[in-house]
Amino acid sequence: MRDIIIIGAGVTGCAISYYLSEYETDILVLEAHSDVCEGTSKANSGIIHAGFDAKPGSMKAKLNVRGSELTRQLSKELKFGYIPCGSLVLCFDRNKLEELEELRERGEKNGVKELRILSHDEILDMEPQVNENVVAALYAPTGAVADPFDMTTRFADSASLRGVEFRLNKKVTNIERIDDHYSLYVKDEVFEAKMIINAAGLYADTIHNLVSKKKIKITARRGEYMLLDNSHEGFVTHTIFQLPGDYGKGVLVTPTTHGNILVGPNACALENKEDTDTTSEGLSYVRESASKAVKDIPFYDVITGFAGLRATLTSEEDHDFLIGEPFDAPGFIDAAGIESPGLSSAPAIGEMVTKIAADRLHLKKKEGILPIYRDDKNPHPEDNNILCRCRNVSEGDVIRAIKRPVGATTTDGVKRRTFAGMGRCQSGFCNPKVVEILARELGIRKECVTKNDEGSCHLEGDLNDRI
Repeated sequence: MRDIIIIGAGVTGCAISYYLSEYETDILVLEAHSDVCEGTSKANSGIIHAGFDAKPGSMKAKLNVRGSELTRQLSKELKFGYIPCGSLVLCFDRNKLEELEELRERGEKNGVKELRILSHDEILDMEPQVNENVVAALYAPTGAVADPFDMTTRFADSASLRGVEFRLNKKVTNIERIDDHYSLYVKDEVFEAKMIINAAGLYADTIHNLVSKKKIKITARRGEYMLLDNSHEGFVTHTIFQLPGDYGKGVLVTPTTHGNILVGPNACALENKEDTDTTSEGLSYVRESASKAVKDIPFYDVITGFAGLRATLTSEEDHDFLIGEPFDAPGFIDAAGIESPGLSSAPAIGEMVTKIAADRLHLKKKEGILPIYRDDKNPHPEDNNILCRCRNVSEGDVIRAIKRPVGATTTDGVKRRTFAGMGRCQSGFCNPKVVEILARELGIRKECVTKNDEGSCHLEGDLNDRI
């Protein structure tokens, strides 16, 4: 019998596990995929929003601003990628200046600091690539970008060092409440816990609906992106938005923590929660929309396109986050509908859910200094063997990624922890060597090494003698 089981190991579930690991309690994290950070957390803008967009008084507004502050602190403690670049919301129509002012006022009500309206000349002084017909912009100095992979995996690694157990490839198929605890069914296994925390992302509605009569529905909203080669680092230095529309903050142009320029996303509601295909129509829209805000974007140097899915609650007013216990499921805590600004809010959601759980279970904080995973590089004999030339990643880096507390077991897992395969050649050069290292370090055959989930093997047949 566990004290707490967290369902889902995206940035929300891992942030919750990190904060809960400060308490004397037995915690298990169950993840349906082969690794942490396999859902929405791996395919988003990486933006730490300042918090001016959400409706004042909403959960999104409160948690965004608090989460932004916490992310800044945590990036220093956990050493994950973070750049306090600030953001601009551009206005190209004088008739919409009032909307820009309303956005500033909303941000101030939410507690966002240092917001101000910039003139045409001030904008172009800051960002020369902005189209010259810009009229004004809302400047938010507290906006930032973070590495969502790094952030999520470091939450998980630190939680693991503190005693949290992570079990991967464990998809929960049913939940029953029996007396004062819950039984969770995973294939032929049963896990029991006093408390369940639902951080299942796109499938948080499925998990919620197993225990509560008040049903919820999550719709997947696909956003498509284009990533430019890091040779264009510095093309823009702030996150550049246009005035928000009905479907969110719209197409942005932003630097990333790895020196690339990211452009996107569009927004398309889907019934299929697994459809992460990019489309020619979607990417064309992204290109055209971004070009209205920023001129001469070097789309000739796009190294990859990708799509992510946002978990939008269709049953909640204003699509706000759903956090707390359902009326008919005591000891079950939802963290559902965590769409944008989900990455920004994740640490604050971790704080909030941890307080609910600690109060209900009367948890006691651990004493002393708790371990934190900092990725201090211990020298390895293979550090001079560079296998990813695009990103200067060594064999030693890959080995360390595999041996982390919640280590990589797939080529995508290695990619997210080392950035091998995310450069210009998109793993064309380094992937065979990564497969070989994973097989050797995990003690499995090369044919068993997967890209991500079960069944995504890179090799077929008995090819050991060919590699």
